[in-house]
Amino acid sequence: MMTTLRPRYSLARDWLPFIACGIILLVILPQALSTFQINLLGRFLTYAIVALGLDLIWGYTGMMSLGQGLFFGLGAYCFAMYLNLEAAGKNLPEFMPLYGVTELPWLWQPFHSPIVAIILAIAIPMLVAGLLGFMVFRSRVQGVYFSIITQALTAIVALLLVGQQQLINGTNGITEMRTIFGYKLSDPNTKLALYITSALVLGGVFLLCRFLIRTRFGRLLVAVRDDENRVRFAGYNPVAIKVIVFALSAGIAGLAGALFVPQVGIIAPKQLDITASIEIVIWVAVGGRGSLVGAILGALLVNTGKSVISSARPDIWQFIMGGLFVGVVLLFPKGIVGAFKDLTQRFKPNWRMPSSTTPNLEVETTSLATGEQQ
Repeated sequence: MMTTLRPRYSLARDWLPFIACGIILLVILPQALSTFQINLLGRFLTYAIVALGLDLIWGYTGMMSLGQGLFFGLGAYCFAMYLNLEAAGKNLPEFMPLYGVTELPWLWQPFHSPIVAIILAIAIPMLVAGLLGFMVFRSRVQGVYFSIITQALTAIVALLLVGQQQLINGTNGITEMRTIFGYKLSDPNTKLALYITSALVLGGVFLLCRFLIRTRFGRLLVAVRDDENRVRFAGYNPVAIKVIVFALSAGIAGLAGALFVPQVGIIAPKQLDITASIEIVIWVAVGGRGSLVGAILGALLVNTGKSVISSARPDIWQFIMGGLFVGVVLLFPKGIVGAFKDLTQRFKPNWRMPSSTTPNLEVETTSLATGEQQ
C-alpha cells in the first residue's frame, strides 16, 4: 500500500499561538503600556508587516530586494498626501505657497478620497515592482545583480523626491498631519485605534502569507529558490512567479507605509533611502529568513533594542547595535528562529523504532509538472 507523506498542520499548532499573540497585542498590552509606548509599538508592528513581505520574496523565493524601503515610502507618501489635504481643508497644503504654488497640482487631486489614497498606497508600489520585476526577471537577472538594481532604483527615487520642493516639499517631507477621518492624531484614543489597526493588519498579512506558502504557489516559490532551471524545465514560468511575488511584497510594504505615516506624522525622502531598505533586510536576517514568525520577531526585537539602547546610550548606540547584529549573524546564521529550531531538534527525543523493525514505507513522489505518481 502506498503512503503519502504530507505536512500536517494541527489546529493547536496553527491557531493557539496566533490567538495567544492576538490576546497579548489587542487586550493585555493596551492596558499595560502608556500612550507613548503604544504609539511606538504601533510603528514597530508596521515594520513587522514590511518584514513579512521581504521574507516572502527573500526567505522563500531567494531574491534579496533592497527596494522594500522604497515601496514602504511610496505607500506612506500616498496616505500622507490625503492626511495633508484633510488638514488643509479647502486651502492648499501649507508648504505649497512657500514655493509659489497657487493651485493644487493634478497629482494631488485623487488623494482627496481616503479610499483612493489607501488603494494607491498599495497599487503604486505593486505597479512599480511589477514593471521592474518583469524587465529584470525576463532578462534572467538573479542574485546580487537583482539586489544592486533594486538598490539603485531606491537611490534614484530618493534623489528625485529631494528635488520636488513644489510638489512634496522636497527634503523636508510632508508634515502638517493633524487628523485622520476627522479624529485628531494627537488624541490617545486615535493612537490606540491606529495601534489596534496595525495589529489586525499584521495578523491578516501573516495569515495571507502563511496560506500562500502552504499552497502549490508556495511550493513553487521554494522550487524557484532552490533550482529555477528545473522549474522552467517542468513547464512553469519562473518570470511570472517572481514578478507576482515581488509585486505582492511591494504591495505589503506600501500598506505598511500607509499605516506608519499617521502614527509618526511625517514622511521624508530620508525614510525611504537605501539605509531603510538595508535595515529591513537586517530584521529578517536576525529573526530568521524563511520563517514568517522570524520576520516578525526580528523586526520587533531589533527596533525595540534600537529604541532602548539609543535612549540609554545615545552617543554609541549605533556601534552597540552593529556589534549585536554581527554577533547574531555569526553565532546564529539561520536567525533566532532557525537557531531555536536546531536546538529543539537536538534535544528532541528519538521515538523512532530500530531500523531492523521499522516497516518499509513507499513514499509518493509527485512530479512538479504533471502531478502523476512516479
